[in-house]
Amino acid sequence: MQMSGQGLLVILFVGLVAGWLAGKIVRGTGFGIIGDIIVGILGAFIAGWLFPTLHIHLASGIVEEILFSAIGAIVLLLIVRLIRTGGRF
Repeated sequence: MQMSGQGLLVILFVGLVAGWLAGKIVRGTGFGIIGDIIVGILGAFIAGWLFPTLHIHLASGIVEEILFSAIGAIVLLLIVRLIRTGGRF
């Protein structure tokens, strides 16, 4: 997989937005804005690889990237919450 510098910047920006959005949706994680943004960036990387591989398309352009990244960040926040709380929400 080849990624340009511009593609990396888009993933980072979208990850910032998605992390903030995921932090608002999944409340009570206790990571704060910086932690949620980091999880959003990780979710953006995962979503940037996973959803195109599965040929899943919800929209187009930056809107699709934000939706996918937010979904990836929400899933990551829920998994981290499960790990931190010992398997209970």
